Amino acid sequence: MNEIVAWESVLHRDASADDRFLYGVTTTGIYCRPSCPSRRPKRDHVAFFSSVEAAESAGFRACQRCRPNRAKASNPAVERARDYIDSQLTDLSEERITLERLGEKSGMSPYHLQRTFKELIGLTPAQYIRARKSERLKDALKRGETVSRATYGAGYGSSSRVYADADARLGMTPATYRRGGAGAHMDYVIAKTSLGAVLVAATDRGVCAVTLGDDATSLEAALEHEYPAATRTRVTAPSSALGAWVAEIVGAVDGERARPDIPIDVQASDFRWKVWRELQKIPFGETRSYGEIANAIGSPTAARAVASACANNRVAVVIPCHRVVRQSGGLGGYRWGIERKKRLVEKERSAQERGTS
Repeated sequence: MNEIVAWESVLHRDASADDRFLYGVTTTGIYCRPSCPSRRPKRDHVAFFSSVEAAESAGFRACQRCRPNRAKASNPAVERARDYIDSQLTDLSEERITLERLGEKSGMSPYHLQRTFKELIGLTPAQYIRARKSERLKDALKRGETVSRATYGAGYGSSSRVYADADARLGMTPATYRRGGAGAHMDYVIAKTSLGAVLVAATDRGVCAVTLGDDATSLEAALEHEYPAATRTRVTAPSSALGAWVAEIVGAVDGERARPDIPIDVQASDFRWKVWRELQKIPFGETRSYGEIANAIGSPTAARAVASACANNRVAVVIPCHRVVRQSGGLGGYRWGIERKKRLVEKERSAQERGTS
């Protein structure tokens, strides 16, 4: 990548460069498309990335204005509908943003809008509304907003609605999440594998984190990042359930298990769960492209959003995002390092060949 040319594209908000690279702002931790309408950063604060997964693997999060981790809608009617949703969330409850209203604003019939919106965005309008509210709520809580202010600022019509959604979308009540997970408890184990260290953390409902790395310090820091105030206990003599889960996961990392059969306690949007469930269907020893996964879930233009879902997978090998590669056959990105992805794929292929020879 020629960074001089890339920087010129950012300065001129060149939309034709949106498919070639992304840029991240080191002072904010946010990455954007070159055409993003946000204020231009200083050149010294900019890093360039070739893909969504590369930006997110480096610790950047997606801009809420240009949405670089979502499929770029090429249909003006869909873009008008999405812009209307984003602009109205703070004023309207979920029930009032109806398909009929969106049809009026977009100039498309409700039926065709529903179908086209899902094809281009990867979510139905209702799913997109829920996902955006959840994102706004989490951002506000992390900024220290009160639960009441964050609830209504995110577009929920009442506190009862957000508490009803909390277990599915935050994994805890909003007040607990705002306190950085205070009150939540997880036990974790750090074990050795052929690819380095692995941290496995679990709540009383299932495994909530599986992280690969080089040492215990970096793995523990990553676990602390999402819920800094949660009670985290490293155990050397885990319960029978946690011990069994760790054994399954270590076996999967070492290419000895097709897929760990364990409960997962991870919260995400409907779209991400749809992607992750499809990843779990990929046979041991095989790979699929981002485009093939997008086609399989009925969203053929959402390959970039599929890549984002892979980059945000918190449970390595349990949800086997290492089995997703580029259309060209290149490995693409991997949250826990491209060399580990390469070796995971090679180990599984070798094990499959030994089993069929």
